[in-house]
Amino acid sequence: MNLGLIIYGNLETVSGGFSYDRMLVDYLKSKGDRVEIFSLPWRSYVRHLFDNFSGSFIRSLTTAKLDLLIQDELNHPSLFRLNQKLKRYVQYPIVSIVHHLRSKESRPRWQNDFYRRVERDYLRSVDGFVFVSHTTGSDVKALTGQDAPSVVAYPGRNLPHPVISADQVRIRSSESGPLRVLFVGNLIPRKELHTLIAALAVLPKESWKLDVIGGFVDKRYAKEIRKQIEQNKLSENVSLLGVVTNDTLRKYYRKSHLLAVPSSYEGFGMVYLEGMESGLPSIASTAGAAHEIITHGENGFLVRPGEVSALSGFIDELIRDREKLFQMGLNALDRYQEHSTWNESTSKIADFFESIV
Repeated sequence: MNLGLIIYGNLETVSGGFSYDRMLVDYLKSKGDRVEIFSLPWRSYVRHLFDNFSGSFIRSLTTAKLDLLIQDELNHPSLFRLNQKLKRYVQYPIVSIVHHLRSKESRPRWQNDFYRRVERDYLRSVDGFVFVSHTTGSDVKALTGQDAPSVVAYPGRNLPHPVISADQVRIRSSESGPLRVLFVGNLIPRKELHTLIAALAVLPKESWKLDVIGGFVDKRYAKEIRKQIEQNKLSENVSLLGVVTNDTLRKYYRKSHLLAVPSSYEGFGMVYLEGMESGLPSIASTAGAAHEIITHGENGFLVRPGEVSALSGFIDELIRDREKLFQMGLNALDRYQEHSTWNESTSKIADFFESIV
């Protein structure tokens, strides 16, 4: 098939959503499909709205010889009106990959009311959906009031087996010294790093260390994080490592005890699966789809967004009970083994595309 994919910026952008899109494109190409990337520049949300009136962009889509057009839902502000115009001129169907809805994120109500209207118009303009989780699918159906053709395809596991053994998890769990907590994610408010630091700040400083891996995407937020660390005198406990290589990231997964990314909302949360590959229990939020991979009290903990005291209590529990840390690590390994591979997930999407065409 001849396929098109609309994204912002570059497909190599470091984020879970772009990784998902990239794995899908690689699989489609490996089976002989042609995938043409249509890139729009990164701008503010309001400026993206004007992309709907770009004559040159519409022409590039109408003249492309495609069997199907894929759109990352992240691009919805640029497409919510453009798709209606596009359908007057093309025969090919449009399928949206929905990682999570912007209007489900935590922010002032008036802002989400605006985003909800734009997203609803966009979602009603496409012919089918790829959802990264059942939760995201339910969110979309609730917003649109429609039941368009769709498929749920989880992000896949990277390797057929975990990179660490049960014996290694036991040795790591029983090591003396502070609990090594790992945060992996871009430094943006939605990831709730500030909540994690606030939860750790009330615990004895000698009982924990925090490594933070991720890009300083939001400069203002990164400045606030540094200020929070300074005000709480945590510079010896918290390391802001920025973006690291994949090899370095895997090293931190293997040497850490706990992955904590208590995001206010996740459409799935690939980072939790990556942690399980190294036998790490995870702390995530009750909001979104993290519960589809994390079972509370078994391979991790789920907390309500912004709930500092509960988050602090769960971390303290693992500091004090290394046997529980070990058992949760084993459960994380088992959950990883049960999860679908990338090949299974992307082939499922490819079959769905064939059915749509």
